[in-house]
Amino acid sequence: MTEEFYKLDEDLNPRLVDPKEQAEEEVIEITLRPQTLGEFVGQKQIKAPLNISIEAAKKRSEPIEHVLLYGNPGLGKTTLANIIAKEMGTNIKITAGPALERVGDLAAILSNLEEGDVLFIDEIHRMNKTIEEVLYSAMEDFAIDLILGKGPAARTMRMPLDKFTLIGATTKMSLLSGPLRDRFGHVFHLNFYEHSDIEKIVTRNAKILSLDAHPEACEVISKRARRTPRVANRLLKRVRDFAEVKFDGKIDKDITHQALEMLSIDEHGLDEVDKKILTAIIEKFEGGPVGLNTLAAAVAEEMDTIESIYEPYLLQTGMIERTPRGRKATKLAYEHLGIKLNKKQQEGLL
Repeated sequence: MTEEFYKLDEDLNPRLVDPKEQAEEEVIEITLRPQTLGEFVGQKQIKAPLNISIEAAKKRSEPIEHVLLYGNPGLGKTTLANIIAKEMGTNIKITAGPALERVGDLAAILSNLEEGDVLFIDEIHRMNKTIEEVLYSAMEDFAIDLILGKGPAARTMRMPLDKFTLIGATTKMSLLSGPLRDRFGHVFHLNFYEHSDIEKIVTRNAKILSLDAHPEACEVISKRARRTPRVANRLLKRVRDFAEVKFDGKIDKDITHQALEMLSIDEHGLDEVDKKILTAIIEKFEGGPVGLNTLAAAVAEEMDTIESIYEPYLLQTGMIERTPRGRKATKLAYEHLGIKLNKKQQEGLL
């Protein structure tokens, strides 16, 4: 019965290690999110300068300069935006680039912001070009120019705004236009987390969820969480479900191993899709190099999905490498999959 339950669940949510937030996770994500910079684990290269900027802005009684956060999904961009607003003692309005379809949508949001408020735009690289140009004057001059009427009778009206802080988040920095990037006072890159930091996050969140989790179990989850807090939280909840259904709810090392093995998450955090990509490179293309377009067709996945979701972690773990001619499997990938290298492949990996 348990296996059937998980099979059905996997059909509805086929990828446990997908770092993108799923709709049903929003409420529990809010519960687990740290509320202050002091509670936020990892990303030391961001926390120190950000803390100084926040304290300096508070002393001057000014909003903090506009902030751009970029990095892979699930690393804490939304969490940091909420922390900045909380540390500044202001309100936050959250929207997304694709949701801003007309200039009027942006004008309505901006006009309702009060002095010092934070506007967080997720996926800011997907914003309409016309809206982006209107945002320029809002960020620099705290005013927007609206065109009233049509044809010869049209006229321009400048609407002043209260000073606010724009926080933009993107997973694709290269798609952001130069003029928009230049208007951010702070630009921070979120890195993948160290295993020790992920373990601290898992341990903290297990306590918040009132779980009886052994430290060794938290360590196992952290090592398979792809160095991403959102994935760690998801695996923790799945292990909790397994422990409650199959055992007495207590989470130890053996139970955690059993749960993650059933969910096909191996010791490196790779799932069946990752292995399918690596196997295709090795078996269908003799280890590579293979172009992204060809690889996507071979594994029946979108190019963008491979590039933005699967590939970053495979690169981080050293399973694949990028070359001018395409993607190649590394010696580590062969060893992990238990595939022997032929003479040609051995020479290519030297």
